Amino acid sequence: MVAYDDFFGDFDAFSSNFVKRIQRMMSELEKATKNGDLKGKWEIKQIDRPGEKGYIIQGHFGSDQPLEPLDPFSPFEPLNPMRPRPEPQRPFEVQESALEETREPLADIFEEEKAIKIYVEVPGEEKDDIQLNVTAGNVEVKAKRFYKMIDLPTSNIDIEKASSKYKNGVLEVTIPKKEKTLKNDTRKINIE
Repeated sequence: MVAYDDFFGDFDAFSSNFVKRIQRMMSELEKATKNGDLKGKWEIKQIDRPGEKGYIIQGHFGSDQPLEPLDPFSPFEPLNPMRPRPEPQRPFEVQESALEETREPLADIFEEEKAIKIYVEVPGEEKDDIQLNVTAGNVEVKAKRFYKMIDLPTSNIDIEKASSKYKNGVLEVTIPKKEKTLKNDTRKINIE
């Protein structure tokens, strides 16, 4: 598996070199137009505002000389020549292994006066594929692609009255509070 630093380092080098090539080509086009090597009616405007950089080209032109072909995925020089970096075959493709791995879903926990509410994001999962277990100190969420063990802010909960709903990829769990819960109590919660 490619490390994030390596991938984004490669991406930084790729994008930096790609922008430099575009800028060099635009400069060559502008020089060729001013020298009369390119014929036609057109205009190049450079955009250089905060958060916005680039060029606007309008019109048409022609030349007897061929332009250098632009291939954005051609090999690039790494930023550090002592450490060559491999060029990704398809830089924006997600590896299949990443799609199959179990991920930890995002979760929000709110302790209210009479209950604990938990919201867990499990997008793309079917309700029947989600398993929810509540114990005195935590909540366990299992699904095909997600797993999370959530520590509760208190162990004084009424697991017999715990309930849950699943809608639009968000699992909502409500656990009422009570005076005291036995540490070994565990209950599987049906999802509505």
